[in-house]
Amino acid sequence: MNGGPAGQPPGALAHEDSGHGTPVVLLHGVGLDRRMWDRCRPALAARHRVRAVDLRGHGASPAAAPGLGLTELADDVLKVSERPAHLVGFSLGALVAAAVALREPSAVASLTLVSSVARRSARERESVLRRLHTAREDFTAAADAAVERWFAPRWRAEEPQLADSVRATLLGQDRASYLACYEVFARADAELWPRLGAVAAPTLAVTGSEDPGSTPLMTRRLADAVPGARYALIEGARHLLPLEAPEALTNEIIRHITEVERDGTAAAS
Repeated sequence: MNGGPAGQPPGALAHEDSGHGTPVVLLHGVGLDRRMWDRCRPALAARHRVRAVDLRGHGASPAAAPGLGLTELADDVLKVSERPAHLVGFSLGALVAAAVALREPSAVASLTLVSSVARRSARERESVLRRLHTAREDFTAAADAAVERWFAPRWRAEEPQLADSVRATLLGQDRASYLACYEVFARADAELWPRLGAVAAPTLAVTGSEDPGSTPLMTRRLADAVPGARYALIEGARHLLPLEAPEALTNEIIRHITEVERDGTAAAS
């Protein structure tokens, strides 16, 4: 099903539902859309009611205006989420998921933060701001650089059509919306960092061992900042875990949700 549920006000985020069970909400990264979860959704939907969402400014959702903030992106997600839901966010989506958990803790049963960023160093921040500048000046060059960064030569040789599809998705986004959302991605980790100790949801932070942006060190730092969070590393993978290592990632997500639900049942009994 595309669009919002029955009775949802106009302007709600576009989304697609599958499966039955406790709700899981999937949030994609900047410049992509809900299709990036297509390789993970079947296994998740075998156990859960899965809602894959297009964030504001992406896919079939409303455009993002300049000056958009993390709070607005989180509020959008809250409007289309059942409560409580297991939130799974990738990259920008991970920042949004964390913001949702801080904004309305009762809405979040668990968090899985995939290929996220946390407390970038001065050098890392300079690098992401350079990428934002490139996107403003030459959007095609920025998309090409992203694909080169995300796809290892071996993987690109094995799945050239996938690399081309990801590039086409990036280039198909509304430019103004992309820039507004990339601005959030470039800066929101600094906004969230001082607040991560207040995250109450059981949290998993996971990244690829070869991710040059959401590095293992950064993900370990993120897990250490969230009380009780677990850290996981997927060996040999770069940034696009839902596409490059869907089985390994899905197994980690299911394990995390299953443990949370088991512990919740035990606590309630």
